[in-house]
Amino acid sequence: MLIAAALASQSPPLMAQTAYKYRDANGQWVFTDVAPPPGANGESIALAHENSKLNISVIRSDDAGSTQFVAVNDCLCVVTFHVQITQTSPGATPTRADYRITLQPATRQTMARIARTDAASPDLQYAWRAALGSPDAAHHPDRPYRVPFGVGSTYLISQAYPSRITHTTAESEYAVDFALPDGTPVYAAREGTVINARHDSFQGAVAPIMLDQANVVEILHSDGTIGVYAHLHWDSIRVRIGEHIARGQYIADSGNTGFSAGPHLHFAVIRNAGEADVSVPVVFAGLVGDPVTPATQMPITAY
Repeated sequence: MLIAAALASQSPPLMAQTAYKYRDANGQWVFTDVAPPPGANGESIALAHENSKLNISVIRSDDAGSTQFVAVNDCLCVVTFHVQITQTSPGATPTRADYRITLQPATRQTMARIARTDAASPDLQYAWRAALGSPDAAHHPDRPYRVPFGVGSTYLISQAYPSRITHTTAESEYAVDFALPDGTPVYAAREGTVINARHDSFQGAVAPIMLDQANVVEILHSDGTIGVYAHLHWDSIRVRIGEHIARGQYIADSGNTGFSAGPHLHFAVIRNAGEADVSVPVVFAGLVGDPVTPATQMPITAY
């Protein structure tokens, strides 16, 4: 996850498939794939993974002599935060430009305290990002993943590694897109605990305005990795945050919400690589449990 913020303006680090939203002079939100103009107050949006419902944030506060950055992790998983000071004025004297911290669930902590040399708040610009899950997580499933739709059903894989038509970020590199019709039941590919569930989006299109509009379920696995199920149908989520989910449990219906060219299920397993979340290769259970490596344009059957 990458979010940029600033008091006056910001120049967030660029990443593939990043769009931006900011308020214009009239206070209206503008969504675009071009960096905001100088003076705009907004944030960047990563296509592959949007954490707005996870209650993860970095809060800036100014007191009489300093500017502070407090990391807030109200998620049910460990989170690593990275704050980067991108520009300062003579009124602030940071000891360094980068600050990192890893927080346990339901905790908050001051990441940085930057002294001020004058009474006015400095024109300080910064960017922050967060990686979900423990940085010690290693992908060790005890068996191949269950194909995430109904047993006996066969559907086409519309995109899988090494094809990277839309999977151009590290977070989506090994994602698998299943060409599921709108409203197809989706089942958990692996057991775990729900840490994020969004259900209120009802539109999808290939447009920057839709980048943060995908309905999603995210499930924390026992090895610290996280399963991501995205573009789900409006108001179809069958699970709640904090609930333990069994392998094969009905969790939602497929849809066409968010940045999407048509109905499909986007499935990925991600882990915290320290600086950011990255996807990992997965194999699915075939007949009698034999591993099946997903490939673009391959039909795959759920067993």
